[in-house]
Amino acid sequence: MALDSTRFAALQQTPLWDFALTFYSRPGVEPSCLTLQDHAGVDVCELLFHGWLYVHGLEALPEALAAQRQARRDWQAGVTEVLRGLRRDLKHHDAPSETVSTLRERVKQAELLAERENLQRWQWWAWDHEQASTRLKNMPANSHDAGRWLQEHVLLPQGLVLDGYEYKAREALENAFNVLGQQLDPLRRAR
Repeated sequence: MALDSTRFAALQQTPLWDFALTFYSRPGVEPSCLTLQDHAGVDVCELLFHGWLYVHGLEALPEALAAQRQARRDWQAGVTEVLRGLRRDLKHHDAPSETVSTLRERVKQAELLAERENLQRWQWWAWDHEQASTRLKNMPANSHDAGRWLQEHVLLPQGLVLDGYEYKAREALENAFNVLGQQLDPLRRAR
């Protein structure tokens, strides 16, 4: 099946950063993303990327995605996670002062800029006209719920399955994916 040019054009009209800000502000999305990040090692930027594709009826081809996923993970590990760790360390500083609070706020802004850059790189990868049909495909019309779809596209490529977690953790992760799926479905565009 050829890549639907209407879906691809709609994707190009919605920057990933704008989608991420809108989606992240929806009820329950932020805590769900943080649960998946902190307890399953999910890269929230990649999760947002897949959600962006989902609402446009597209998905990334697994073979093409592998190299990009590694490049984005390298960025996250080398830049974003370093800043996040520093920000969290500053939060628990023994004697918080105005200077430490200001420093923590600036590190938080740098972390946000690092995430924005990462999202822009995901977007550029998807928007590449010459490579689009080798990177993206139409999502089947009969695809199952968005929460399950996200699990398959974010966890399975890492070799993770929810069955590998203890019951309480698995329940929290399933709930997080369900919340994200419920919030993605209203954003889904007509095809």
